Amino acid sequence: MSSGPVKKDRQFRPTHNCIESTPPALSININVGIILSLTVAGQDRAAAITHRRVDLTMVDEAGKAGIEPDVSVVIPTLNAAGVLEPCLESIRGQEYSGALEIVIADGGSTDGTLAIAEKFDCIVVGNPLKTGEAGKAAGLKAATGDVIALIDSDNILPDERWMARMTAPFSDPAIAGCEPIEYTLRPGDPSLTRYCALIGMNDPLVYFLGNYDRMSVLSGTWTGLPIEARDRGDYLEVRLEADAVPTMGANGFMVRRELVELLGIEDYLFDIDVVSRLVGLGHDRFAKVKTGIVHLYGKGLRTFARKQLRRVRDYSYYSSQGMRSYGWSGQKRRGIARFIVYCLLVVPLGAQALEGYRRKPDSAWLLHVPACWITLVVYGWGFIEARVRPREQRREKWKQ
Repeated sequence: MSSGPVKKDRQFRPTHNCIESTPPALSININVGIILSLTVAGQDRAAAITHRRVDLTMVDEAGKAGIEPDVSVVIPTLNAAGVLEPCLESIRGQEYSGALEIVIADGGSTDGTLAIAEKFDCIVVGNPLKTGEAGKAAGLKAATGDVIALIDSDNILPDERWMARMTAPFSDPAIAGCEPIEYTLRPGDPSLTRYCALIGMNDPLVYFLGNYDRMSVLSGTWTGLPIEARDRGDYLEVRLEADAVPTMGANGFMVRRELVELLGIEDYLFDIDVVSRLVGLGHDRFAKVKTGIVHLYGKGLRTFARKQLRRVRDYSYYSSQGMRSYGWSGQKRRGIARFIVYCLLVVPLGAQALEGYRRKPDSAWLLHVPACWITLVVYGWGFIEARVRPREQRREKWKQ
């Protein structure tokens, strides 16, 4: 394959368990009103971190010698017994020669989560702050691997060689992190999970903003941002710029431990902030690996609405505390306006769903219109609530 730069809209033909030779898309956290008016705090903290040289010799030399690097899989949990076992089975079933440890950061589960973790010989650490972001930070502190894999309890690795393919790009010392290029579509999964795999994101607003990071059937590409990319065969090598960072960082994202430690992670690790902060430090090359990952997002629209509310509340609250750094305020207002107009008119959303069905027939496209409407209403309410009293989503009765 050519090693020259390719345009963002150039298609490739996936070689592994991909949706098909179509699209990319995303996953994200956001608030309609906030991105219109809020200047995200926390960028000063990232800017204050000096550019430090990191010794990655061991990881790089191991990759060149064909040795797979040691990996720490970090999984935050809170009453995740309903989804955790297939996740851990897929990790323990990997054909991988490097050391592979699983760190569970538990927020006080009262179901069978901890018993399942013990069954699969996981390292368990406490997460008194309960949130997934706090769990990732707690898990990172306990991790010992050269590479950190941020996998959620509702993820499933699609095949036994997933880990090997995902770590292969780290043989290039310029690669800071890797991420699957799509969500794996499985016919037997619930309709909401299939819908998110089809559009390539968990938040339909991001499609209109263009900063998604997984293959989307609607667009036929993995992001709507103008990003320099080179096809390296099994992965795309992408170079990110500070004003064009997709919402990378979760659901199978992998990063060199030495680099993420440069960020001075304390109580919270906000996944999409990690990539934007690394880019700000000059670590701007990442790999979009031509494989997928299963994300069991939920079974219906009630779950979708609950997760959207959690997303907007958490983002609003932590932004008000100066703890977020991803530049949502720099996103295109035209995309937000287009999303609102499409929701109000309904017909354009229906046309998108029909086009998606034409490209990839699936009854899950019926969720497109209501999912967009729920997002508009929930984010609108979240914007109003944030203006009055920003608050973190409560986790007392949370479960997967």
